[in-house]
Amino acid sequence: MANFGEKGYIHVYTGNGKGKTTAAFGLALRAVCAGKKVYIGQFIKGMKYSELDAPNYLPNLVIEQYGRNCFIRNKPTDEDIKLAKAGLEKMKNVISSGEYNLVVMDEVNVAIYYRLFSVDEVLEILKTKPEHIDVVLTGRYAPQELIEVADLVTEMREIKHYYQQGVLAREGIEY
Repeated sequence: MANFGEKGYIHVYTGNGKGKTTAAFGLALRAVCAGKKVYIGQFIKGMKYSELDAPNYLPNLVIEQYGRNCFIRNKPTDEDIKLAKAGLEKMKNVISSGEYNLVVMDEVNVAIYYRLFSVDEVLEILKTKPEHIDVVLTGRYAPQELIEVADLVTEMREIKHYYQQGVLAREGIEY
């Protein structure tokens, strides 16, 4: 078990601004560089993102995706639901194992928003969190129930973004 004897906390990164996943990955980098073990599960993502190569460079980092190779448009498919539920089960096992110091549930708030699973299912998993594990929940639309159980909540608010001038997502920056 990767226990450094520290208390772990629940973090929520939410809001309509850019940077929620980026902040979680920054925290993951810091943790790995401090010798901690990190697991990142990405809900509703199955596309190629640059960060998927990070475990090739960083020991003690695992990243898995629980989504299709496309965005959810309007209504999730049965496949979206199946993948998300399998991912949630994996996250439950990862968190309850106590093997990792930091666990990131990337885009979990959006998965809840799309009703791929319920906020109550996520809350039940958080109840199994061993004392030493920090858990980060990212994504827009964080439900009030998660905000209430969190120890740290950061809301990313968009003030200005270059995509408003037609700049498309750039590899290594947005993906």
